[in-house]
Amino acid sequence: MVDEHPDEEAPIFAIAVAAELAGMHPQTLRQYDRLGLVVPGRTQGGSRRYSLRHVKQLREVGSLSAEGMSLPAISRLIELENEARGLRRRVAELEQRLQEELARRSRVFAAGATGSVVTLRHGTRVRRATEVVLWRPLPSADAESDD
Repeated sequence: MVDEHPDEEAPIFAIAVAAELAGMHPQTLRQYDRLGLVVPGRTQGGSRRYSLRHVKQLREVGSLSAEGMSLPAISRLIELENEARGLRRRVAELEQRLQEELARRSRVFAAGATGSVVTLRHGTRVRRATEVVLWRPLPSADAESDD
């Protein structure tokens, strides 16, 4: 079975394949790597390996360069895009933690029939068999006379 949604970050393409996919010469990819525009992963032997995201970046760099944008400006744009992607990941992580914390805080506890602690969802009424009853002895007449 073929994965219809491959990992965009997986470094799978050799430089020749990535160059062909991006519509560029392999030497252009090497130059972009040296300049830090699109930095691919490396194998243990040192060969460059490009991901689908790298190929998209290469196409974008080529398009921006063809429109007259300088390579330093393109580099800054890519840097800002990477920073924004990292910030979006962090926001998603914090939103998840917030949801977990809100769920944790909304838990309600009751005593089970055996005396064990039972977690209930917020807004759930306890069944009669699991209700907690607080019992306090009434002050006796003897206790009042000891004062």
